[in-house]
Amino acid sequence: MKNVEILAPAGSIGTLTTALRSGAGAVYVGGQRFSARNNAVNFSYEDLKFAVRECHRYGAKIYLAVNTIISDDEAEDFCEYIKFSAKNGIDAYIVQDWGCAELIRKCVPDAVLHGSTQMSLHTATGAEMLKSLGWQRIVPARELDGQTIEKITRTGIETEIFIHGALCMSVSGQCYMSAVMGSRSANRGCCGQACRLPFTSAGNRNFAGLSLKDLSLIPCTDVLPEVDSLKIEGRMKRPEYVASAVHELRNALEGHQPDMNFLKGIFSRSGFTDGYFTGKRENMFGIREKDDVISARELIPEVHKIYRYERKIYTVNFHVTVRRGEPVEIIAECNDITAKVSGEIPEEAVNRPTDTESLQKQLSKLGDTVYSIGNLTADIEDGLVVSAGKLNALRREVIAELTELIIYRNTPHKTVTGYKPVFSEKPAPVGRVRIRTFCTNIQQAEIALKKSADVIISPAMSFSGTVLSALSEYREKIILSPPRFITDEDDIISRLRNIKEKYGFDRLMCHTPDCIAIGKKLGFRLHGNFTLNIFNSFSAEYMKTLGLEDIIISPEAKLQQINNIRTDLPVGMIAYGKLPLMLTRNCPIKNETGCKKCTGYIKDRTGRKFRVRCSPDYVEILNSDCLYMLDKTGSFRSISFAVVMLDNETPEQTESIISGLKPSGNITRGLYHRGI
Repeated sequence: MKNVEILAPAGSIGTLTTALRSGAGAVYVGGQRFSARNNAVNFSYEDLKFAVRECHRYGAKIYLAVNTIISDDEAEDFCEYIKFSAKNGIDAYIVQDWGCAELIRKCVPDAVLHGSTQMSLHTATGAEMLKSLGWQRIVPARELDGQTIEKITRTGIETEIFIHGALCMSVSGQCYMSAVMGSRSANRGCCGQACRLPFTSAGNRNFAGLSLKDLSLIPCTDVLPEVDSLKIEGRMKRPEYVASAVHELRNALEGHQPDMNFLKGIFSRSGFTDGYFTGKRENMFGIREKDDVISARELIPEVHKIYRYERKIYTVNFHVTVRRGEPVEIIAECNDITAKVSGEIPEEAVNRPTDTESLQKQLSKLGDTVYSIGNLTADIEDGLVVSAGKLNALRREVIAELTELIIYRNTPHKTVTGYKPVFSEKPAPVGRVRIRTFCTNIQQAEIALKKSADVIISPAMSFSGTVLSALSEYREKIILSPPRFITDEDDIISRLRNIKEKYGFDRLMCHTPDCIAIGKKLGFRLHGNFTLNIFNSFSAEYMKTLGLEDIIISPEAKLQQINNIRTDLPVGMIAYGKLPLMLTRNCPIKNETGCKKCTGYIKDRTGRKFRVRCSPDYVEILNSDCLYMLDKTGSFRSISFAVVMLDNETPEQTESIISGLKPSGNITRGLYHRGI
């Protein structure tokens, strides 16, 4: 591979130091707010100052994870935090929220933006769009295979992939399970890891049906695409975990065989998987077992040897001048950086005068630092002496000066503005709320076409030409919904182009940045789904600049927050349906029992049943209770349309729901009142 960056996690100062000493070329950290790992120790303002200096002392980069969605009332604090971090030398920002990205640009116009994996970006077309919008790097979805990653790298945008660490069952940014079940939002940095709890489709009470093994592509480094950065997951992990992962990754990149048994002993869940990268997704499930914990305890003393001392990364050349009547001078050179200090005037030697050998002895005492001595040259007049103590003091002084110059050289100096968030006027109440319907089959669509103003037909792209021809008279009412996870973008683009040109459908539901990019490329009218995680006014307004005609607000927003969204873009909210809690590439039922014994659902430890809905390339795990807010539309002051999300409802049930009749069975008001 080319000179690829090793990017390590750090949830604390101790772990950051460990990562640098172990060989990381960059570190990503989070503050005490706005980070997707709020449960880590994380970095205070003072910690962040120290962390930036420490990374730049090593010549490493430091990236700040501000990869949560934020609310409007957090925007001012967010901007102040961004300004503070920029003034102190953060190299780049890892971002999920479109509105956050815009706020960063307004606060720091020359900031470097990295698109978080929580943006759920998984196509080259999506990558090209982000590049055109000024993003420097993307972190594609972890569920991609090697060929797709390679295609993304060819777009020219920097590409960072996860190489080692825990895997979420759900596609990142598309998980609402923790939020709905426990009011702890993964998109807000508070994931409760509900997926690690028991779930079963066959009555196995302790079966962890949603828990995946940890990822490790470290043995695959010789066949990886030419990416720019290899990222280790784990800001909540111990220093020993980070040290071992960085160390073995360095070994692999240098052509040595990585010790995977060592890594497995430090931390794993029933071993490791490369299933997404290779496309072989069998045997990807695993849990943390007692033997794993015992093994880690035994290996920890061995790991400490990796990062016990500073890593030598700089060679320093010294030139010393010792002349009568002149202060002693030491010049230290490291690459093209030069530091110079002067001491006292040397004394006449009584016994042994100072010579090159004695200078070498004192100046090479660089001890536990990042420096080692290179060449030494000296201009020494005969008969003079400089004591060892004075030489040592001058050595420490010149190294300290050199360190400051290195830190300064490695620290980006960005433009920081005085921007403060400005909100547009709050839009007037919308009035009558219209109904928009997600349909999963043609029978539902036919009912919805008669009953609602707008219709979204999920399987329309797979309908026969005859059905599409019959529906074409309703083309103005129909929004095509592509797959939520695109595995073959060329095929999707071809099919969408054909449907648009042959049958006249020109409206597209955008689930991810990929859909926006493909839709723009093909000239579709664009509509934003809730899966874009629009949570604030700034994100809503940015969707307008991308050409979207309307959006569905995040279901994680409270009703009051939704009503306070300031945008003239029409906003919708989900008012009926079993919310998809997870979007997964693996089927938990197939893993446990096989498809022939499919029950169609999994149960948690309380007995709640969650429907598992299959598509050709992915699975959606639906909530056990049905969200119902159609009887509360009078409180949707700024909502233009209410979204009905159908699943396997019959035509009769479909008509009843669209007509406003309350469904039977358990209902929930979702997060609209209790929040996250």
